[in-house]
Amino acid sequence: QLKTTPFDPRFPQTNQAKHCYTRYNEFHKCQAENGEGAEECEPLAKFYRSICPTEWTEKWNEEREEGTWPGRY
Repeated sequence: QLKTTPFDPRFPQTNQAKHCYTRYNEFHKCQAENGEGAEECEPLAKFYRSICPTEWTEKWNEEREEGTWPGRY
């Protein structure tokens, strides 16, 4: 069975770019608060991985590693 992120009323439109970005940041916020590999962050990882294009997350991960990521977490 294919599963994806549940409906989020903050993102009612069909364009899911902001939804993707927000879910990605929520995952990294969770890790910052609970430690890398925290079990409670895994659903958030599944959410962003299910809706974000791989190219985007790879680029964002590279930016995080290089210290050029503009996000807070």
